[in-house]
Amino acid sequence: MKINQYVEGLKKKSAAELNEDLVAAKKELFNLRFQNATNQLDNTSRINEVRKNIARIQTIITEKAKAAE
Repeated sequence: MKINQYVEGLKKKSAAELNEDLVAAKKELFNLRFQNATNQLDNTSRINEVRKNIARIQTIITEKAKAAE
């Protein structure tokens, strides 16, 4: 249920907002990878979660671009 609510929230955003979310998620992924490499990361499952969120954001961006054509 939580994922569906997240995706619905993404679908309501504009392309600019989605791009901002994408940049923020990529920065978070970088930071998580850096923490993991230095053994400071406790919750390693967060890396997979962020990667999937990035894919979801990119999918919605693509859907919106195709709908605009």
